[in-house]
Amino acid sequence: MERSVPNYKKIFEDIISRKCPEKYTLCEHILNKQEISAMDVLRLNDIIFDKKTGSDLTNQKHKNYDSYTITEILNYQKENNLSNVAVSRHFNLSRSTVSKWRKTFSLQQNNNFL
Repeated sequence: MERSVPNYKKIFEDIISRKCPEKYTLCEHILNKQEISAMDVLRLNDIIFDKKTGSDLTNQKHKNYDSYTITEILNYQKENNLSNVAVSRHFNLSRSTVSKWRKTFSLQQNNNFL
């Protein structure tokens, strides 16, 4: 069964045109991409809705990350030599989520070499 993917480009263009057309130029470089990744969605959210508000904390449980995005986040952590706490704050995640990802993805990498 094929999983359908939302058309994020259309969703964000609609949000911007209706709620905050002045922010289009800030988002234009992302919206002009052929394909919008999960990391792009996070960036667009930060630009459009301005960084974390109180309601963001209640919506955390609805976030879903694909393996590509998780890998990008873990690479960001490694490249910037950040702790799990620093990465969790930067991406608005829980520390336990980052720890779980690190364990899971390090095990997957080790199993690929066997």
